Amino acid sequence: MYFKHPEILYFLGLLVIPVLVHLFQLQRFVKVPFTNVAFLQKLVLQTRKSSQIKKWLILTTRLLLLTAIIFAFAQPYFSNHTIDKKKNFFIYLDNSLSTNTKGEKGNLLQIASQEIIENLSDNVTYSLLTNDNFYRNKTASDLKKILLKVSNTSKNRSFEDVLLKVSTENKAQNSLSKNIFISDFQNYTKNDFDDVNTPISLVNLIPELKNNIAIDSVFLDDNGSSNFNLNILVSNQGKAQKNIPISLSDDNKLINKQTFSIEENQVKKIIFSIVKSPEFLGKISLNFSDTYSFDNSFYFTIDTSTKINVLAIGKPSDFINRIYTKDEFNLTTLSSKNINYNLIPKQSLIILNELERVPQTLINSLVDYTKKGGNIIVIPNKNTSISSYNELLTSVNAGKIVTKKNDSLKITSINYNHPLLKNVFEKRVQNFQYPFVKESFISILNNESNLVSFENKEGFIKQVNLSNANLYWVAAPLEKENSNFTNSPLIVPIFYNIGKHSLQLSKLYYTIGEDNTIDINKQLGKDEILTISNNENSFIPLQQTFQNKVRITTKDQPLKAGFYQIKQQESLLKKIAYNYPKSESSLQFLDISSTTNKDISTSVKNTLQDINNETKIQWLWKWFLALAIVSLLLEILILKFFKT
Repeated sequence: MYFKHPEILYFLGLLVIPVLVHLFQLQRFVKVPFTNVAFLQKLVLQTRKSSQIKKWLILTTRLLLLTAIIFAFAQPYFSNHTIDKKKNFFIYLDNSLSTNTKGEKGNLLQIASQEIIENLSDNVTYSLLTNDNFYRNKTASDLKKILLKVSNTSKNRSFEDVLLKVSTENKAQNSLSKNIFISDFQNYTKNDFDDVNTPISLVNLIPELKNNIAIDSVFLDDNGSSNFNLNILVSNQGKAQKNIPISLSDDNKLINKQTFSIEENQVKKIIFSIVKSPEFLGKISLNFSDTYSFDNSFYFTIDTSTKINVLAIGKPSDFINRIYTKDEFNLTTLSSKNINYNLIPKQSLIILNELERVPQTLINSLVDYTKKGGNIIVIPNKNTSISSYNELLTSVNAGKIVTKKNDSLKITSINYNHPLLKNVFEKRVQNFQYPFVKESFISILNNESNLVSFENKEGFIKQVNLSNANLYWVAAPLEKENSNFTNSPLIVPIFYNIGKHSLQLSKLYYTIGEDNTIDINKQLGKDEILTISNNENSFIPLQQTFQNKVRITTKDQPLKAGFYQIKQQESLLKKIAYNYPKSESSLQFLDISSTTNKDISTSVKNTLQDINNETKIQWLWKWFLALAIVSLLLEILILKFFKT
């Protein structure tokens, strides 16, 4: 038993006063003899004895009364912890998209929030961590208001991030801490809780349904006609399903609709035909009742109006014309003797195609061009002036050419992990018909990475990362007398992807929470900025201004799937689409039942009640006050009914 005011117990020493008073009042009886009064003498003796008993009983009740009053003012209580130690509960509430589904009692997130509200304690402060916010040291009433506004978000917190926050807050709080982890434990690859020394109560939110159909991705095929083929990949987690409706809309206008069936735990491709148009705002909708509803819609945009400017300087080459077609590129070809320097700042990619020497004026223009974000492909000539090329390479801080090599070499290695070639090839071919070169140049370049390499591991096509741009070095002339690389199937994906990456045109769609890069072919004034907005929200993305473009990067925003507009003040520049991350559609959950040394539950209510009972204070002052009243009543009864 503990006391809130233990100093009051010193007043118990004053109880000796009524005892002393009582003892002084116990006077001796004087015997007076009388003749023939034997009966009276007996009565006197009986009266004396009963009087003493009554006085002792009254003393006892009064002492009990005073003792109970003193104890009541000292406020005694039972608890596992002393009352002067503050209590702070740390609650992590997972409000990711996957908790927006039905559980046994209803919506997982809403029921969890409601049960927290119903089991808050007034003598505890709370710290609440969600995926998108953190609230420190809130009272029960403050936390109720916050929980009523908590909603699902596309943001996610890693397990390590949550544990770090728990550890940091526990160290900062000089108080009794209880840690509660409320989540559906989706996408956890392993059980890390056994390695955590911090006491944590785990509450597992379990969805009721175990089937989910989601739209994974979409991509286009150009069949060469007036239509695109829109390929939709739909994944099924769970039992086979039949006659599922799927529809395609363009800016809320229904374009097409069909039904499909899908086997258990399979991925199915569904194809819609779309008429080619400069702009298409596509929305794919699944009408199916499953675990998650947020992944039954998918947004994408098709914009064929923007083309990439490519300038080829030097020898005319058929392969350049075949790759950089007018459907996607604005290709301009100039000879080395007829260079229009005014065109250079407007290009996204410049190809120096087998120049014998690079004029100094061109070098100066290219240095300024690369500083402002322009990309270059350098293809040497068999009669290349190494000193002239080295002046260009050193001026842009790319490196240098060492010497010319006359040995014939095969091109044997492809860097499948390079960003330009990733996901380009369906499989990794190790033994293909190797192209060859007769003469090549050995170079030492800064910050280089090989796209394809010779049999001696030297790079044939290298990417050099400059401060604001990329330079691509081809180690050998591509004329047919020196190499058959232009007849190889490798040349198209490599040069095409270099061109496409020179200006990051908007994709069909972007994924919320990932690093997304978009280039806008627009020149801005000194104080001008671009914004991204929809009907509900507007934000300023991270942006970098170059001479002929603005590069936008998004990650933390937006948070909601749908169509968005890129604007320069009120001028609309481009429309783009965002979708939720596909990881949130997974039905892979961690089984925490085997977790050791942790309190595990499927009920937020039971967990909070158990923790509240552990820290609950059982006040006893009311019982002592009742004892004082009972003592007073006993004294009244003794005085009234005890006859002496």
